[in-house]
Amino acid sequence: MTIPYSSSTTLTNSDPVFPAGREEYEMEQDVNRNILIAADESDNSRRAVIYVGKMLGSVKGFKVTVVHVIREPEEDFFPVESEKEKWYREYGRKAETMLEEYKGMLINAGFAPEDVSVRSTLRYCPSMAECILAERDKLEYGTLVVGRKGLSHKEEFLFGSISGKIVRTARNCTVWVVE
Repeated sequence: MTIPYSSSTTLTNSDPVFPAGREEYEMEQDVNRNILIAADESDNSRRAVIYVGKMLGSVKGFKVTVVHVIREPEEDFFPVESEKEKWYREYGRKAETMLEEYKGMLINAGFAPEDVSVRSTLRYCPSMAECILAERDKLEYGTLVVGRKGLSHKEEFLFGSISGKIVRTARNCTVWVVE
């Protein structure tokens, strides 16, 4: 297969511009146009959503998913099963409201409604960063956007930050950290 490059040059799959081949390059380009925003109810997440809207809202061809990971409580956290179910319902409603608000913000920023989706998932999370990256891997998104908490250097050293852990451990994707 040949790809026209200019009036005097033609590229093939074996050319160094496309070292993995044109088909793989095109697939990678599609993945890179998929943006995953990891969100919670914090101002940092809100700023991340606003940033993506301002940067890409008027650019066609991007798809955005806002994901909220609900950390599954330990088995013995609730004394009775009915309290656990009540918590899931209430937290689920709260998360759904937040996600719909973020979806509206992205649509108002210029994204087509069909290009914006929201997702809430319940996971056991030894580390929230690991859970967010697992969602990114599962959904095969090329760019992950997270908000950064305003931790001091001492706090970040002692406790770590989700965005810091994501930056250190993410593979095969671009990470945007919005302050």
